[in-house]
Amino acid sequence: MLKKETDFTQGKILGPLMRFMFPVLLAMLLQDLYGAVDLFIVGRFAQTADVSGVTTGAQIMSLIMNLAVGFSMGITILLGQQIGRGEREKGGKVIGAGIAFFITIGLATSVIMVLLAPAIAGIMNAPAEAYGQTVQYFRICGGGAVVVIAFNLIGSIFRGLGDSGTPLMTVAIACVFNIIGDLTLVAGFGMGAAGAAAATVGAQFISVVLSLFIISKRTLPFSFSVKDVRPVPGIVRDITKLGLPVAVQSVLVSISFLWIMAIINSISVHASAGMGVANKIISFIMLVPASFGQAMAAFVAQNAGARRFDRATKSLRYGIAVSLLFGVVMSVLSFSFGEDLAAFFTKDREVAMGAHSYLKAYAIDCLLTPFLFCFIGFFNGLGHTGFVMAQGIIGAFCVRVPASYLLSKLQPVTLFKIGLATPMSTALQILLCFGCLGYIKKYKWKTDNPTGAMSTSSDD
Repeated sequence: MLKKETDFTQGKILGPLMRFMFPVLLAMLLQDLYGAVDLFIVGRFAQTADVSGVTTGAQIMSLIMNLAVGFSMGITILLGQQIGRGEREKGGKVIGAGIAFFITIGLATSVIMVLLAPAIAGIMNAPAEAYGQTVQYFRICGGGAVVVIAFNLIGSIFRGLGDSGTPLMTVAIACVFNIIGDLTLVAGFGMGAAGAAAATVGAQFISVVLSLFIISKRTLPFSFSVKDVRPVPGIVRDITKLGLPVAVQSVLVSISFLWIMAIINSISVHASAGMGVANKIISFIMLVPASFGQAMAAFVAQNAGARRFDRATKSLRYGIAVSLLFGVVMSVLSFSFGEDLAAFFTKDREVAMGAHSYLKAYAIDCLLTPFLFCFIGFFNGLGHTGFVMAQGIIGAFCVRVPASYLLSKLQPVTLFKIGLATPMSTALQILLCFGCLGYIKKYKWKTDNPTGAMSTSSDD
């Protein structure tokens, strides 16, 4: 008997959305945790140059991960909309075509990263003291890009089925083995940035292998076999149509943050390490809105497939309200206790002070990202990924990049001033999202929403 997937098109909204979001939140927390373990152990058992190498390298790997998550979002949306339309029998072919497609992308990325590691370190203005460590980190993590992509693909497939528990399992496995690897290679053998990179790739490889074995013992809501793993042109086109704009947006936004990293790298090795520590803390304080954004995409995709646009809109309001409550708390922590948080990752007080300076700017962004992340998940679920790409590019290259450059010229140069470019960008992107929502409600849903698609009071 085939397993029944979660149906988000009927019944209550807030309860199912929260239950689906919570494993996503835990998975993202664990994923950030094993990244934080890298930085913590390197910061405690290696040199400041190793910290800089890990933080700069992590930014590049974040770009690759965003590329994988963006493209695989096409699978999440496609599966969710098919379930909403009652087309469950197509699921196996979608997953098979997606696996074939992403294996190709992963192998190509691995080759490129290994060959271009020195050039990328140069483009990133890696400090001279940390250049060697940065190149090592790039080559090891970049060589394992196919593993990183496979790791994220598993999560996207199961979120599309309404299952957020399986992705949590894959991340939990990776987290455990990454901690073991860091303690062994960095703390035990003194391998610094290279050890942290090897631990990360190794942990994700073990997670993928064990997760595939566990998943093979489960039943799916459709038939799937090895024969389905082939690049079906029509399905690859649909995945690309939905996922490519998200991937492009994610990559270009990541590039904008790499630009900021390059600017800060040119200041000093302590500033570079300070921003890296701050970014690690930011990944934790943004967890709730980010997890709502991912959960929202799957929830809204099913309702869009079923033409339940009213339920989609209600889920957006609920997501913003809940994540904003957490945003207020995180804003206070970032602004008032940033140095204490940074001291957990570094023994260098100058680095901790720089991180706090950068976090003060992000305290403002904590109040804005609940809106932006939920909007992005909402529009992705509707399939309006082209707009998601456009607003991300506008925010990054019309505001964040030029503003960070101009603010870096103001004397005295501080990470707080440079960090202000991010909430400035977020504010513009939110305005664009409100404008797009108003447009589709006025001009699209009036014709797309059929009679009888409105939910009853039992949905509230």
